[in-house]
Amino acid sequence: MIYGYIRVSTDHQTTENQRFEINNFCEKNNLRVERWIEETISATKALDKRKLGRLLKHIGKDDMIIASELSRLGRNLLQIMSILHHCMDVGAKIWTIKDNYRLGADITSKVLAFAFGLSAEIERNLISQRTKEALARIKSEGKQLGRPVDSTPACKLIGHEKYIAEKLESGVKQSVLARRLHVHRDTLHKFVLVNELKPDVVIKANDGLRN
Repeated sequence: MIYGYIRVSTDHQTTENQRFEINNFCEKNNLRVERWIEETISATKALDKRKLGRLLKHIGKDDMIIASELSRLGRNLLQIMSILHHCMDVGAKIWTIKDNYRLGADITSKVLAFAFGLSAEIERNLISQRTKEALARIKSEGKQLGRPVDSTPACKLIGHEKYIAEKLESGVKQSVLARRLHVHRDTLHKFVLVNELKPDVVIKANDGLRN
């Protein structure tokens, strides 16, 4: 099956130009798009959240995706290479018009597939190495890695002790107060106990009972 893939980033952009380019290309090469895949979404979105991601899960041998250019497929070189490598693995083709890429079952495509896979692996290794180097630098500078000591959910409540005590005294339930303060009720309960914020129960004498 031949798929025409069109992607625009915003509602303000039109898909017509890409559709015209693909149709014009198919007419010159005696091809016919059997199914159009159109989406208005940023390429920064995860591939599995895009129609293209769903298409790649079902695409098979001898299927073809035609797009106006490679940049329509992914947000960066690593993602594009991953897409191309997947298509090579399943025997599918990707043709682009502006870039003039022809990825299929020929020897050139197989060489490209190997290069794409190798490049993707190198890029992943470089990213991993840069991350390790950055963490080592931060550690050597004496900065703390990971979550700060005072970044527990309870720290959100610091400074609200008076407010919490007043609301509890007025009869507001802890579950309700926890929702207002955007913390779990167990977090609030522990905070109240640790800081002794829960008001003492005061039993008032009934006005009708007098000594």
